[in-house]
Amino acid sequence: MADEAARLLIVDDDPELLRFLVDELSEAGFRCSGCDNGQDALLRLRQEQFQLVLLDWTLPDFSGIEVCRRLRNSGNTTPVLMLTARDDIDERVNALDAGVDDYLTKPFNLKELHARVRARLRSGSYQRSDDPSSEQLSLGDLQIQLLERKVLRGEQEISLSQREFDLLCHFVRNADAVQSRQSILEAVWGSPFVGDPNTLDVYLGYLRKKLEKSGQPQLLHTIRGAGFMARVGAPKP
Repeated sequence: MADEAARLLIVDDDPELLRFLVDELSEAGFRCSGCDNGQDALLRLRQEQFQLVLLDWTLPDFSGIEVCRRLRNSGNTTPVLMLTARDDIDERVNALDAGVDDYLTKPFNLKELHARVRARLRSGSYQRSDDPSSEQLSLGDLQIQLLERKVLRGEQEISLSQREFDLLCHFVRNADAVQSRQSILEAVWGSPFVGDPNTLDVYLGYLRKKLEKSGQPQLLHTIRGAGFMARVGAPKP
């Protein structure tokens, strides 16, 4: 059963498909709202809080890519799942570069749609619980406050981008487990991963620079020949 508190915004200019998606995902337990153009979508996202946006590529005013780009430029980090009939590899790359978190090609299987929605909600760190301990993650002196999207190393607050935050949460949730490059890319960037696998190294570099200062225990480790791991290690020189 889906988390009943999860709010979804569904944006599609096909009235029948929009109504179908709202009904289908509402029956699955999500709280769904719909709109049929990019301007209304951006207005709703400025005024209300959603945990996920299902966004059509082709809209009457401007493209879903432009909606996502404007959303990210405004500092909004709400996860976006793009729904589109387009299946060209270059277009997928453009969507991901604009800030889209995942991509599902029409016509899609309903089971896969539900799975993608659940996966995006997990990777976006959204969950509802009456237990305050479930609203944060920790590793050594690192604290991640999920609902506030705040990261602390000791007493120092660390500013992270949306992707850096998602990557760090994934590592900490799977602390002490060696993970392959591909599994991390698919978990954080979406499956199937489209893009340069070295993207992971770039973002790991960003995280290490922000999180691991001289004298602090190293948290993010490269395991030669196997992958990567989060664990409390020896202090950095």
